[in-house]
Amino acid sequence: MAYERILSSQNKMEVKKYEDTIAKEDCLTPHDIIKDPYVLEFLDLPSNTDFYEKDLEKALIDKLQHFMLELGKGFSFVSRQRRFKAENDNYFVDLVFYNYILKCFILIDLKVGSLSYQDIGQMDFYVRYYEENIKTNTDNPTIGIILCTEKNATIVKYSVLHESQQLFASKYKLYLPSEEELAKELEAERRQIETNITEQATD
Repeated sequence: MAYERILSSQNKMEVKKYEDTIAKEDCLTPHDIIKDPYVLEFLDLPSNTDFYEKDLEKALIDKLQHFMLELGKGFSFVSRQRRFKAENDNYFVDLVFYNYILKCFILIDLKVGSLSYQDIGQMDFYVRYYEENIKTNTDNPTIGIILCTEKNATIVKYSVLHESQQLFASKYKLYLPSEEELAKELEAERRQIETNITEQATD
């Protein structure tokens, strides 16, 4: 169909450019779209964590357009505090989006503080529930993102987050980092990549 559209178009180069863009988007994976970290300076929240998760959620909803721009391409808002019931218990997902490029639901859980294994287990449960009860046959696998202020590398390594294609933990920052902080961040990432490469080589 793309070939036919190019042949029948008067402006073949423009149509080809558009088709190439669509083809690239079709090849994107969650790792290509999900950021780490997210910078939420537009919320005007204090740089420390002297606020509650509900305050963070409200601030994100109040500035939803800014947040969706920070999330990146293809995100559309679905719901806030999406409730679902499992037997006699009610559960709530903080924010639910749908990404039309990845063609899947994206669940976001907000945490004020460091990532814990309980947070990972909770998100794993949410994703499994959506897989079983919400997503349709035309949707790709549901993705869960835990937004937290700090990630413990050991917890990430020895949990279901490790090499998962559906569960992610991303840090958020309430201000743009300085050059010094950015350099430290890059150095830490470089060391982590080198460690991962070394571990893979010894496996």
